Amino acid sequence: MSFRVKKQWLLARLYEPDLVIVDCRFALGKADAGQHAYEESHIPRAVYLDLERNLSAPVTDHGGRHPLPDAEHMAKVFGQAGISRDSRVVIYDDQNGMVASRLWWMLRFTGHQQTYVLEEGFTAWSQAGYPVTADLPVVIPATYDVELQGEMVADVEHVRKASFTGSATLIDSREPSRYLGLEEPIDAAAGHIPGAVNYFWKDLLTQQGSWKSPEEWSNHFQELPKDQELIIYCGSGVSACPNVLALLESGFTHVKLYPGSWSDWISYRENPVAVGDE
Repeated sequence: MSFRVKKQWLLARLYEPDLVIVDCRFALGKADAGQHAYEESHIPRAVYLDLERNLSAPVTDHGGRHPLPDAEHMAKVFGQAGISRDSRVVIYDDQNGMVASRLWWMLRFTGHQQTYVLEEGFTAWSQAGYPVTADLPVVIPATYDVELQGEMVADVEHVRKASFTGSATLIDSREPSRYLGLEEPIDAAAGHIPGAVNYFWKDLLTQQGSWKSPEEWSNHFQELPKDQELIIYCGSGVSACPNVLALLESGFTHVKLYPGSWSDWISYRENPVAVGDE
């Protein structure tokens, strides 16, 4: 099953009435950059959802830098964007699918099935000569019914158990230097959750920045056990989502996201930290 669509597919269906297109462009540390980029130019009919304002809860002591919102918040945000459970949703960004995959995961977590990530981002769409606009769409709010899929998520207790007992495989999606603890440009401590293996999410991409084929993804993950639970994390539960998508596309069925990820893990002083290559 593919959770991705090509830009040619979207172009051919751009004005079909059940289609909702979502722009998720975002720049870490630049609060309004995605919103401004959207207002300047976007795919026709696209609505804008911001990672921090719309797709994250307020930051507290625990939960990480981009905490997962509660069901009520997600139902309100999705409904106001015109998304119902009957909509087909196509999501894009300009961050190699990182933020788009976060929304893709959130929609699936709330029970939505027909949700897809555009394989290439807005820049590729625009450079192909496909239509763009600065006109804001007229959005008709919808009712969004949430059915949380609890098997898709792991909390800190679940992750502790996996780390201490090996009951699940922990996958760290950050760049190797952060996994190894050689640097930490964002969070308060460097290193990784003990027992985790490193699968940098950008290894899912070609050198040109587009996503690799399903066959390449399957080969990339071939050493992981298909009969064991996999728990995926990153810094704050965003860049782990491309790995979740790719693993599910590659036939892995026991895949969970740890939404709080590293920034949540280190918020508990008793949690151990590993450095170096285990």
